[in-house]
Amino acid sequence: LVLFLSFWSLAEGGKLLVVPQDGSHWLSMQVVLEKLCERGHEIVAVIPEASLLMKSSQSFTIKTYSVPYTQEFVDRFYHSIGQKCFDNPSLLEKVTILLSNISDMTSMFSSACRHLLFNEELMNHLRHSKFDAIMMDPVLPCGPIIAEHLSLPSVYFMRGLPCTLDYKATQCPSPLSYVPRTFTSSSDHMTFTERVKNLLVGFSEHLFCSLFYSKFEKLASEFLHRDVTILELFSKASIWLMRYDFAFEYPRPVMPNMVYIGGINCEQKKPLSKEFEAMVNASGEHGIVVFSLGSMVSDIPMKKAIEIADALGSVPQTVLWRYTGEVPPNLPKNVKLVKWLPQNDLLAHPKTRAFITHGGSHGVYEGICNAVPMVLMPLFGDQMDNAKRVESRGAGLTLNILEMTSKDISTALKAVINDKRYKENIKRLSDLHLDRPIHPLDLAVHWVEFVMRHKGAPHLRPAAHDLNWIQYHSLDVIAFLLVVVLLSLFISLKCCLFCCRRCCCKKGRTRKPTKSKSH
Repeated sequence: LVLFLSFWSLAEGGKLLVVPQDGSHWLSMQVVLEKLCERGHEIVAVIPEASLLMKSSQSFTIKTYSVPYTQEFVDRFYHSIGQKCFDNPSLLEKVTILLSNISDMTSMFSSACRHLLFNEELMNHLRHSKFDAIMMDPVLPCGPIIAEHLSLPSVYFMRGLPCTLDYKATQCPSPLSYVPRTFTSSSDHMTFTERVKNLLVGFSEHLFCSLFYSKFEKLASEFLHRDVTILELFSKASIWLMRYDFAFEYPRPVMPNMVYIGGINCEQKKPLSKEFEAMVNASGEHGIVVFSLGSMVSDIPMKKAIEIADALGSVPQTVLWRYTGEVPPNLPKNVKLVKWLPQNDLLAHPKTRAFITHGGSHGVYEGICNAVPMVLMPLFGDQMDNAKRVESRGAGLTLNILEMTSKDISTALKAVINDKRYKENIKRLSDLHLDRPIHPLDLAVHWVEFVMRHKGAPHLRPAAHDLNWIQYHSLDVIAFLLVVVLLSLFISLKCCLFCCRRCCCKKGRTRKPTKSKSH
């Protein structure tokens, strides 16, 4: 019977093609893929031979393709991103470095995408595999190009896109007056100066995206044999699975095909290993502080490490610090250095008093799920915006990692531990987040299966996609009504003038004097 049910499950299951993105993006997607495999679906993930975190899997099939760089290059590339966060260049140097980083990143990933698209053997295999749908992280848009080529309905799994392209591609309103743009570190309650900044950033988004996606646009046009824009490719998505929710994100307009699955990475607490359990128990009544700057940053410059170690020694809590660099000479007794730590399990422990984090979406949501107040040290990307959202909710404090001193770290850490307001605010945020009718993982799985069953979700696609810019803003209607109004005014004015002339002429003839006859 069990064997029969297993074969029945496989028969009922669908086939899903997956084009993931490396780094922390992969960690959340992997959870969904494993759940889909448990439900009897056949999953095929296409990944490059050299990657940071994407490795082989026992749950689903992995198809690799060659790339023009080595594993050592990938490791150095991601490590350099973490190291550059501690540089403090001038404004001009920052702009130069930013443009250089964008060029290097797009060159690296667009060349990898080219190797995938023009791998005839692999692409032929994908064409003949008859997939029901494709799931991807579209931030680097190789997946959308493949979806267009194979004519597959697509599910996007993502935190967000640069330049608010996710909202532009879904035709979702995004008012500049209260929706802060990416990288502005503003809340939804902006001052006049912040609204000016938000407006200028909004106007410059097109230029930034042109730099970021120009190579992918050229590649897509070459591969699809027609002119295509990135926005056009993004607009074809059936469902957008957004890895945040409105307990954390600021309220804003959404579209019916945008599904919010924030906290999908929050797992059930697992028992700690004997090593970590002993560390936690040894902390006594003071408890512990969990400190991690993410998977891409495990060692930092010694000067900064010394400042941090000095600050950590000022609190009575035991600090578990994920750190693999050179040990600071002033490392206090209450700080335990570890190469890896079970972050979610430690945060779920009742003895955890605070969480020092870089502000990545995974860590932030684990902090929210387990109601642990945070000290945030954002490094790059959307981490500044994430930190602002936590801070604006009164659930943590943000420090500038380049400018912070030992005293700043100590003050912030003591505040979130000892000031009850931070614990109360993060507890309220956690209660709001966890009060939901369905777990985000089950919601994500449902919508992926929905797209697979129904070959997309065209009923959720707004008619705005079929309108041009003039029609969308009703400029043609406004122009028509303006012409009607002006024409009506013109005709009315002409009629009035005509009537006035008629009246004046009649009066003139009536008053005209008669000439007397002279004899």
